[in-house]
Amino acid sequence: MKKEVLFAGFGGQGLLFAGKILAYAALFDGKELSWLPSYGPEMRGGTANCSVCLSDEPVACPLVTEPDYLVAMNKPSFAKFLGAARKGGLVLVDSTMVDDETTREDVKMIRLPATEVTGQNGCEGMANMMLLGRLLAETKLVTREAVEYALHQVIPPKRAHLIEANLRALQLGVASAAAV
Repeated sequence: MKKEVLFAGFGGQGLLFAGKILAYAALFDGKELSWLPSYGPEMRGGTANCSVCLSDEPVACPLVTEPDYLVAMNKPSFAKFLGAARKGGLVLVDSTMVDDETTREDVKMIRLPATEVTGQNGCEGMANMMLLGRLLAETKLVTREAVEYALHQVIPPKRAHLIEANLRALQLGVASAAAV
């Protein structure tokens, strides 16, 4: 098994964090992995993306150029990376931020108003985690237990109060899959 995930959007949307949670969860589930962040010089508002490779064998190249799974959280990222998504892959789009349509019929496209839904449910700023929850519900890349453990390991003690909100946002994503 080798799966490649690309999280893409603006800096400040939590893309690197979502990728890190997925990577840590995969580590706890005993998978081989790589996590490669990429961002512009701006702290917030600039471009950002994160490549995560998961495999049963050592990962030779950490760069994702043809993702099995693409999570696009803004229009520029959707436009830039949609064409790179692997045929038969999954593309998750935050439809609150991206209203562009696509003519690609060779990928499974899921539009989820993650920014809107998380804002309405006390998880403002956690659309990344809702999209991660939906990705995990669709793919079963890692176990729920590993994701929860990863959150507890990655979020520093001074921000521990954010763990519950992150878990709620993840669950919103999982629940969105069950609602279909």
